[in-house]
Amino acid sequence: MKSPINHDYPLSKSDRFLALIRKVFHKYPEFRHHSFQYVARFSPWIPCIGAKAVSHLPLKKEIAFADQSETIFLSSPIILAAGANKGAKRISDYANVGFGGISVGTATRHFRIGNTHRPRLGFIEKDRAIHNSMGLNNDGVEQIAKRVKMQLSKAHKKGLSVGISIAETPGLTEENEKLKDVLETFAMAYAVADYIEVNISCPNTGEDRLDLDTAFAEKLFKSINEFRSTQKTRKAVYAKLSPDLSTPHLQVMVEMLLQNGVNGLVLGNTYPTAKLNSLALMSPYEELEVLREDGDKGGLSGRPLYENMCRSVSFVKENYPTLSVMASGGIDHGYKIFDLLKLGVDAVQVYSVVAFRWMAPHAMNRELLQQLRLHNIDSVMEFNHH
Repeated sequence: MKSPINHDYPLSKSDRFLALIRKVFHKYPEFRHHSFQYVARFSPWIPCIGAKAVSHLPLKKEIAFADQSETIFLSSPIILAAGANKGAKRISDYANVGFGGISVGTATRHFRIGNTHRPRLGFIEKDRAIHNSMGLNNDGVEQIAKRVKMQLSKAHKKGLSVGISIAETPGLTEENEKLKDVLETFAMAYAVADYIEVNISCPNTGEDRLDLDTAFAEKLFKSINEFRSTQKTRKAVYAKLSPDLSTPHLQVMVEMLLQNGVNGLVLGNTYPTAKLNSLALMSPYEELEVLREDGDKGGLSGRPLYENMCRSVSFVKENYPTLSVMASGGIDHGYKIFDLLKLGVDAVQVYSVVAFRWMAPHAMNRELLQQLRLHNIDSVMEFNHH
């Protein structure tokens, strides 16, 4: 593939205001992290924002599946990535800031306080990146599923599809116990969500990632597929893989996932900071804050991941064109979304960009519309036929 263009945007006055907020609250990074929920909630009533849900017909996206899994309907191909709304509270608010879908969680079987070390999140200003080691803090899948069930109809009316991201409970050692844990979590999420995202690549818990244990991952997805075959409704299942997998390892994982009925991939997760020498960063690893008691500096998200993510996406779409892909990593411009749609991506997932770019989803939707018009494309659905 050609080298992807890492399209950039000029900093607006609002972007500089965001930078000031980050500077003022630099000792309280989680406050800034949590504040986005209030921006989403109150933005329609703030005169200088005046945000509302996406209503541009050319941006509406439907993701259909050959195995007759239920279609995913998005008012825009921009999905809020897991980790932003961990508790599934006030889901429909996120339509106000321009999202067409949301993945809530990541949920585990029971409540988790997460990593007790502070800080567990840091901003890397020079690279427009974030690193975190939150440690899968969440209210547990039972509570999250209940909230999704109560809010799903309202979310759909606002144009949002709602997925639930799930993961294995860290600390389990016995294989059957792990399988039981994930399957119980999956079943509760499956009963209510529009789609399920199985996170097998979280680098932030101090545990081995499941995408590095191919044998166990195969047993897990085989069990998930068997469970789905017993259900009246078939819903899409995505596997969330790490961006640091080698091409041969990625190929092994993709073929195993296809054999076990997985509909798509989320490419990818946060990038383990211990491997940052393979990315082009201005900030050296040594300058990053420690985010865990064991000295780990967590997983990186943001602008530096874009080229690496594009390589994984290109490999998958060239070799497995029927597999649905949600791209995630360094997507901060609508032109990037246009380029990814051309590659065959169905949707993108973003989160870090909202810390650096004012009302980022709305800005990216405008840029995507601009590219569609420039290329005489009436709708993002036309990419399905390219």
